[in-house]
Amino acid sequence: MTPEQITYLVFGIVVVLALVFDLGLMSKKSAEITIKKALGQTIFWVSLALAFFVFVWFEDGQKPALEYLSAYLMEWSLSIDNIFVFILIFTFFGVKNDYVPRVLLIGIILAIVFRIIFISVGIVLIERFHWLLYVFGALLLYTGVKMFSAKHDEETDMSENAVYKFLQRILPLVAHDGGGKYTIRQDGKRYYTSMFVVVIMLATTDIIFALDSIPAVFAISQDRMVVYTSNIFAVLGLRSLFFLLKGAVNKFSYLQQGIAIVLVFIGLKMLVEYFHIKLPVYVSLLVIVVCIGASIVYSILVANKKEVS
Repeated sequence: MTPEQITYLVFGIVVVLALVFDLGLMSKKSAEITIKKALGQTIFWVSLALAFFVFVWFEDGQKPALEYLSAYLMEWSLSIDNIFVFILIFTFFGVKNDYVPRVLLIGIILAIVFRIIFISVGIVLIERFHWLLYVFGALLLYTGVKMFSAKHDEETDMSENAVYKFLQRILPLVAHDGGGKYTIRQDGKRYYTSMFVVVIMLATTDIIFALDSIPAVFAISQDRMVVYTSNIFAVLGLRSLFFLLKGAVNKFSYLQQGIAIVLVFIGLKMLVEYFHIKLPVYVSLLVIVVCIGASIVYSILVANKKEVS
């Protein structure tokens, strides 16, 4: 077996075993997901991703390992921003705590499937049309500038969400969770519950985020192994991140600006390659760590200062 095949095999085994452990032992259906438990699960997934980084370093070399770590940190930071939208969706539809873990699990599985499809298509397109990297770069630059200037504290009215309005038009919906069911029958007719709507909105939300995050990963690496593994590890940690962050939304008000700066940097990095200027992977890693770390620390300091005053 080649080193790359060994890496894929180890990745697959680790993910399957980790899912069995996380879902089977740490997430009993009736168990309450506390902040302490969510923190433990988050540490578990992050530690697993970092352990895989060490494995890639020894198995495939320094460059793929640093690319993987940069891509993972990029995806992980974008996932935090994604989580805040998830929280808005669950709050708007009033999803009961007992149903949240199951709905999140289905949403994450769908996210993994869609990302695998998008990444596969993206890799094929880039191999055939290399100029698409410059299009991705321009898209990231535009997204970063727009994200930086957007107001984080604006109220989001989920009733005006395009996906929700589309579902209202094409499906018979009921305004309750159907006791945890996705469909119910009333008067001989099938209706779709709010649980079904939430799952669809979680999946489509992640698809929208993937339109930014996947091109950003391609800017770091076009190595299939790096792109696949970094994305999947980041998505697998979404569930524990949700429970960890759901009570601390206001403590990360400047994270958006940190992510925006990273997207602008990644976009520029892709565009300058047209002039045969290639930045070392450790520069990307340093920028990602500094921008995301600084924005999180600054957000927490500002939030704590507001609480004191």
